[in-house]
Amino acid sequence: MAIARWNGEVLAESEHTVVVEGNHYFPPDSVRMPLLRPSDTHTTCPWKGEASYYTVHVNGAENTDAAWYYPDPKPAAAEIKNHVAFWRGVEITD
Repeated sequence: MAIARWNGEVLAESEHTVVVEGNHYFPPDSVRMPLLRPSDTHTTCPWKGEASYYTVHVNGAENTDAAWYYPDPKPAAAEIKNHVAFWRGVEITD
């Protein structure tokens, strides 16, 4: 079971993450979406496509752009469509 935690709260947990480039991508239904707020940030990966970001809000603290996902990935990354990955101090245990 992979678990994403930040600031004392579980953000996501799943036995079915997809690991790409060392990052756990959590299925959408395993993510506590009320803790995430859409960001205006976007980045582009040459083989995955355009990533969109969320800012994590937990217990009054904010972690800007600490989660990302690919709403419309390129075919090579189709398995992570809408799956959420974390960084910037979010602890992932598995």
